Amino acid sequence: MSTTLPYERVADVRCGVGESPFWHAAEQAWYWVGIPDKKIWRYKNASAPQLSHWNTNEMIGCLALADDGSFIAGMESGIFQLQLGEQHQVHAKRLAAPPELGQGIRFNDGRCDRQGRFWSGTMFMDMAQAKAIGNLYRYTTQQGVSSPFVAGLLVQNGLAWSADGRTMYLSDSHPNSQLIWAFDYDCEVGVPHNQRVFVDMKQHQGRPDGAAVDVDGCYWICGNDGSRLLRFTPEGKLDREIMIPMKKPAMCSFGGANMDELMVTSIAAGQPAEDEWAGSTIILRPGTQGIGEALFGMK
Repeated sequence: MSTTLPYERVADVRCGVGESPFWHAAEQAWYWVGIPDKKIWRYKNASAPQLSHWNTNEMIGCLALADDGSFIAGMESGIFQLQLGEQHQVHAKRLAAPPELGQGIRFNDGRCDRQGRFWSGTMFMDMAQAKAIGNLYRYTTQQGVSSPFVAGLLVQNGLAWSADGRTMYLSDSHPNSQLIWAFDYDCEVGVPHNQRVFVDMKQHQGRPDGAAVDVDGCYWICGNDGSRLLRFTPEGKLDREIMIPMKKPAMCSFGGANMDELMVTSIAAGQPAEDEWAGSTIILRPGTQGIGEALFGMK
């Protein structure tokens, strides 16, 4: 049964595609990105709300924190190390670019596994063409960017790991796919195997977009086009649905001082101008806690 919960709107920010939210524990702040807007956002709400942003030179699909205080990001032309400077400026250093990355392709969803390896996938930006040329990559400082671990993706999304790191999740949010897969994951070497269908989202409301995992091992997925969040047990059974005001939620992430808040970003692109919630970002308390994100090993 679907439920609704109280939520807080994060300022008056409208992202073309809001993505990659995460909690920066050391700063007690939320970060997320606006992909076509070429922006990184930060929100702090300790005593009084503080909203900051930085401008990037190209579209940024995903962002994660590194152990040296910098950030690692999947962008249009590769994987970058970012330093956030003054006057809204970002200092970017390209670390790697897979040979399959070409015109019209960019990195999309991504995050670190429990050991701090960075994973991200690519997509052909014109979804209407339905080109299944997206790939999933792993990047480490020692080994660089991998060959594709998963190929033939339309719109890569939904990356997440179980609490013990031994299960990896991945989704394809394109209307032609709408699948979520689970993999067995070798934590020691960072290799997924035994790919199988975890959830067929064509049986549920909304396409599978960005995701998060809670302390119970349940997988939370944004139901894009469905105005809802869905939680699946480790066995793939739907056990909760939370209705939210945005038609196209894009990604969710746990954070807050007690890891009991859930930030949800959304998409304004292609939505009616009068839709006041399109592209907005909200924070709610779903009644469970999440797991902090691992830092990328830049050192």
